[in-house]
Amino acid sequence: RFLYSDEVQIGPETVMTTLYTAKKYAVPALEAHCVDFLTKHLRADNAFMLLTQARLFDEPQLASLCLDTIDKSTMDAISAEGFTDIDIDTLCAVLERDTLSIRESRLFGAVVRWAEAECQRQQLPVTFGNKQKVLGRALSLIRFPLMTIEEFAAGPAQSGILSDREVVNLFLHFTVNPKPKVDYIDRPRCCLRGKECSINRFQQVESRWGYSGTSDRIRFTVNRRISIVGFGLYGSIHGPTDYQVNIQIIDYEKNQTLGQNDTGFSCDGTASTFRVMFKEPIEILPTVFYTACATLKGPDSHYGTRGLKKVIHESPTASKTCFVFYSSPGNNNGTSIEDGQIPEIIFYT
Repeated sequence: RFLYSDEVQIGPETVMTTLYTAKKYAVPALEAHCVDFLTKHLRADNAFMLLTQARLFDEPQLASLCLDTIDKSTMDAISAEGFTDIDIDTLCAVLERDTLSIRESRLFGAVVRWAEAECQRQQLPVTFGNKQKVLGRALSLIRFPLMTIEEFAAGPAQSGILSDREVVNLFLHFTVNPKPKVDYIDRPRCCLRGKECSINRFQQVESRWGYSGTSDRIRFTVNRRISIVGFGLYGSIHGPTDYQVNIQIIDYEKNQTLGQNDTGFSCDGTASTFRVMFKEPIEILPTVFYTACATLKGPDSHYGTRGLKKVIHESPTASKTCFVFYSSPGNNNGTSIEDGQIPEIIFYT
């Protein structure tokens, strides 16, 4: 009927077979109608099912829209029945994304559910070994270092899917410095659009900043909503060194910690800054006072001087982001905004 009259009647029950036929017989106009129908009916609870079909039929535009929906509503999408029906390649394509909006411990639980369903599809006993086998590369895409030690202990450590050596190495990664190398990504999943940006508040770098167990702090406000994902910190003046560090963002007026991470970083002895990241992005609202806080354990480091009170970041794709800095009570070495640690704030607009 479509070939002769351009009339089309598509419904939920017929759209996939119609798309298949339009592809098979090279009728791009009918194919476009099918993709348009699927796009209009795309929801979190059918995003994984449609993503699988979009990949099967080589429809990159529809696949991209499905992935955007999964990014925005990850928890709803992985809770839907269609999630456990996807193939391993689709699972890996999703796990590779930096933009999922879900805690890693919940994502791990969903992946275990998928592995159990895959064992049944392959008519394998649902054992720890078989779950590990069917997951294959997907297991390495779980970002275990982003979990808290409590989340890791309550879930993955007891799941039987990781080897004893992997469990021990990850526990050491959570608790000691220098941290042993683990074969898992520790980059935050920033459920954010836009581009990573950073500002540096110091105009000069000097030597010998000491640590006595107190924190380096700087108070600040911004003019627009952003999400902070980490700091850039100075490293040792004595050559390559490992530092242990706790970083925090605190709501100054409520005295409430909005995000923190106990971690470490390695420096190479230069006056460069070294990235230290939060496990999840921290939302920052305009005109609210916040405190950026870093507590380092390690040798004397470089530090910044001639600190600016106001730093403006200009982006070609977004409005200007203006940081205004204030001295913070209880700061290490009793310093003001003129000098100190925490030179860089890394954020998304």
